[in-house]
Amino acid sequence: MKWKIFIVSLLLMAATITAKCQLINYSEANSEDAKDLKYEIIGKLKGNIHIYKNYRDNSVIALYDAQMQEVAKEKLKFLPEKIINENFLLFPDFYYMFYQYQHKGVVYCMAVKFDEMGKKVGEPIQLDTTNVSFFANNKIYTVINSEDKQKILVVKIGKPDDEKANVVTTTLYNKQLEMQKRSVMTIPMKERNATLSEFQVDNEGDLVFIKSNGSGQSEIISSVKLMTKHALEDTVGINEVNLNGIFLDDVRLKVDNYNKHYLITTLFSKQRRGDVNGFFCYIWDKTTQKQLLNTTLTFNDEFLEDAKTNGTAKTALNDYYLRNIVVKRDGGFLLAAESYYTSTENNDPFNRWNGYGSPYSGFNNYSVYGAGGMYYNPYSRNYSNTTRYFADNVIMLSVNINGKLDWSNVIRKAQQSDDTENTISYGVLNTGDKVHFLFNVESKREMLLNDQSISPDGQLSRSPALKSLNGEYEFMPRYGKQTGIRQIVLPCRYRNYICFAKIDF
Repeated sequence: MKWKIFIVSLLLMAATITAKCQLINYSEANSEDAKDLKYEIIGKLKGNIHIYKNYRDNSVIALYDAQMQEVAKEKLKFLPEKIINENFLLFPDFYYMFYQYQHKGVVYCMAVKFDEMGKKVGEPIQLDTTNVSFFANNKIYTVINSEDKQKILVVKIGKPDDEKANVVTTTLYNKQLEMQKRSVMTIPMKERNATLSEFQVDNEGDLVFIKSNGSGQSEIISSVKLMTKHALEDTVGINEVNLNGIFLDDVRLKVDNYNKHYLITTLFSKQRRGDVNGFFCYIWDKTTQKQLLNTTLTFNDEFLEDAKTNGTAKTALNDYYLRNIVVKRDGGFLLAAESYYTSTENNDPFNRWNGYGSPYSGFNNYSVYGAGGMYYNPYSRNYSNTTRYFADNVIMLSVNINGKLDWSNVIRKAQQSDDTENTISYGVLNTGDKVHFLFNVESKREMLLNDQSISPDGQLSRSPALKSLNGEYEFMPRYGKQTGIRQIVLPCRYRNYICFAKIDF
């Protein structure tokens, strides 16, 4: 017990530090918060930060006050011993936890409500079930919500006896989890390597997603269809996206609720497996049911020289992946892409042409605030070879409604880490007047948290680096979550424990 007392004594010394208008408070770590802890930063409710933690089938909701002192801990005894997946949806005075688990041959999709003290309200609600003839390690259901959080959609994709089709089952709920509509749609999948992705729901409850036709593991996409479904209907509208002979990579979709637009964007190549030439941008107008924009953005040699991290200007964008999409009130949008790659002896898992595609791909794993809780376990990836991860420059683009580039800029950084991605890449804090990019930079064997912000007109500014309380704290900004207009909570590693830092700007 002496070593526990020693660690606690050290952590009790973790006072608040100030660095040029930034205030940092650290939580205490304990023996239950080991480095392989699964967690999700739920957000701030009634002044307290709520964090979900799971360690060795023991799940709790921990509450932290303004100084990140733990004020309450609720054990989630109602949860099954093993759950497949969980995610949270925060409202001003409560939040939902959605989770899946399997009992015998049935997978259950459940929801439970929590109050401002992290206590369960009522009993868990069963949203859907699926009979399976196998043990389901991966999630069957995906729960998505509209931007205003008034619409909640449960999506399930299955295969009928005819393997050249997908059956998409959607169940639409309102904020009170009252069912509004259940639909079952059969989507033909006759094309080779056809996939469905990027399921989203807008503020009117309408579903939108992407059907793409790729060419193997390298995710070279040669055709795209925008699929739409009105909230209370069962039919799916199919809108062909004209690619004009170009090839896409890791297609992303974003709903613009204010202008009632659907935005598709990604990096593109003019040749199959060729160098990345720029960004493809497509806007569909929901009101007129017509294409509003279909264009590509390419860059001059000066910008490419500025953006490159290695190689030549011609190959400058080959290691970039789209990370953030922010729509603007005038119908334009902001894009942020990061240079991200790995080095191994045999295989590069994030090599664009020889691996598993984008490190950021999946259901809706991007937002104005970055990845957030979608990456709650940074230690989940495990490869047999020693892998060195690199996360370098970030390019920012502002595109207007006509598809023209208003401005561009480059945030320069060079990060690397062996066998884990936990301390590289960046987190985002949107304060309204600026977008802050938070990332670690190693200096004199000490990890410093850098803050570079970009204004609406594209001006880049740097703030003094934020130094952790001591060299034993390592920030993990890519897994952080914005909890206030000028506040973000970042997970940290302290020795072999996980703790959390609240930063007020």
